[in-house]
Amino acid sequence: QLQASGGGLVQAGGSLRLSCTASSRTASNNGMGWFRQAPGKERDFVAAVGWNGGNTFYADSVKDRFTISRGYASTTMSLQMNGLTPEDTAVYYCAVARRAVGSRSRSDYVAWGQGTLVTVSS
Repeated sequence: QLQASGGGLVQAGGSLRLSCTASSRTASNNGMGWFRQAPGKERDFVAAVGWNGGNTFYADSVKDRFTISRGYASTTMSLQMNGLTPEDTAVYYCAVARRAVGSRSRSDYVAWGQGTLVTVSS
């Protein structure tokens, strides 16, 4: 089970920090990732991190604005989002991967959080 938090309403250009905590210690050996789903659209990859806090990678749309982080073998990860735009408005979901590294593919994740809403006003 995963619990995501930190969403809210922010003006364009602002920042938010999302957090996600997995209740199972087995998640400490797995990659984790963030996805987002805007109204009427599919759930898209945002960022991922490996089990040891390394192997981070991002969607092109958020690269250089968002930073994913995680402590070594930690069950908690964060997503620092800077320079937010209305196009970033979505429900953000955290997930645990089936392997030690993250993935851009939804099918590579075995557990999902409930989502936290991020709304960016223009």
